[in-house]
Amino acid sequence: MKEKRAFHVNGYLGLLLAIIFGLVSIWMIFIGVNDAMVAMVVLGVLLFIVVVLFSTSLTIIQPNEAKVLTFFGNYIGTIRDAGLFMTVPFTSKQTVSLRVYNFNSQILKVNDSKGNPVEIAAVIVYKVVDTAKALFSVDDYEQFVQIQSESAVRHVASEYPYDTFENQDDITLRGNPTEVSDRLTGELQERLDVAGVEIIETRLTHLAYATEIASAMLQKQQSAAILSARKIIVEGAVSITEEAIDRLNKEANLNLTSEQRLQIINNIMVAIISERGTQPVINTGTQG
Repeated sequence: MKEKRAFHVNGYLGLLLAIIFGLVSIWMIFIGVNDAMVAMVVLGVLLFIVVVLFSTSLTIIQPNEAKVLTFFGNYIGTIRDAGLFMTVPFTSKQTVSLRVYNFNSQILKVNDSKGNPVEIAAVIVYKVVDTAKALFSVDDYEQFVQIQSESAVRHVASEYPYDTFENQDDITLRGNPTEVSDRLTGELQERLDVAGVEIIETRLTHLAYATEIASAMLQKQQSAAILSARKIIVEGAVSITEEAIDRLNKEANLNLTSEQRLQIINNIMVAIISERGTQPVINTGTQG
């Protein structure tokens, strides 16, 4: 089932022709009755019936709407142009909106790729691009879109972790909303092609850990962040220490023993890494 263009003519022109032919048919009937011309009366009656039939096929189409025409159960086409039109008589006309729709999915509880329960919701923006598929390929295309959207959100959410600190290049639900939205759009478009619907945009509107693990996952995030920060601090402290010892050896001509080097390294590392301010200890020499 694919959309096709239905026969239609300008309604104002069709109405004008209907009036003209209607007057002609009345004139033919009047002349035929007066002159006892049965054939003319029959032709006049037939012409009048045709005029009435085509007059009843007038239809008004609003902007961003379409009329789907069926003729005794057979789909004969769609009219997308806005205005007044005259089309095939005895057709059933169903209105389909071509406007852009959007809706917020319900907040769903799903497991991410690591098995953590998360709450997620998205806004879906779509429009109908094939009226024949929308009406005849699915039972109710609006309900179909909503159900398939929730299914796609569940599937996409299960493909990515909520967050990760091990590998910053991994795509996560929290850290890469644009990539996740693009993946959701593609997933939905594949599912909704059968309904003649085009997905314009999808965006995550709600994302959080499930209530039962939110506190524990927050502690995990804080611990991972602290470890990551500690790693950076230690790497910086080692670099500073190595540079300080090299400069002491080169500029001050100090020949430090292994024990002295270890003591300097220990003091510098403690001063840099310690969370609290360190108190310097001044060595005034040994008592003779």
